[in-house]
Amino acid sequence: MIIRAARPEDAPAIWAIIGPTIRAGETYALDRDMTEQAALAYWTGSDRDCFVVEEDGVILGTYYIRPNQLGGGRHVCNCGYMTALAAAGRGIARRMYEHSRVHAQAQGYRAMQYNFVVSTNERAVRLWQALGFEIVGRLPGAFLHPKHGYVDALVMYQAL
Repeated sequence: MIIRAARPEDAPAIWAIIGPTIRAGETYALDRDMTEQAALAYWTGSDRDCFVVEEDGVILGTYYIRPNQLGGGRHVCNCGYMTALAAAGRGIARRMYEHSRVHAQAQGYRAMQYNFVVSTNERAVRLWQALGFEIVGRLPGAFLHPKHGYVDALVMYQAL
């Protein structure tokens, strides 16, 4: 399994991962009807570095990393991670996090902040906490989940 920078020809495989997650509307505060073009522009935009996890020529996951804020806040990065549904439970998210942490440190970031972790995404919350993230904020009812109604969103933070 390798993690490498995303290339333009990876777009169909990236869409195959992010599309179903966006359409489900359960873990990201993105428009569920977002077009493929808009979703790819968001995920691979020029303001971020985008990576893919590849095994035997198949892309199993993707993540991006970018400054969380501009100016005086640019030393804190923000990331988004998505794993192919068929690859869930294989440690792909953990591998992407480990890669992103090394990349973040190499880029001079001093911390990582996840701005909007949906509280019902218990698997992600447990993983980030196991990897040393703290919940530093709770936004009550900030996310309209398609099955659970209004649920909290968490702000999670880790110094590097």
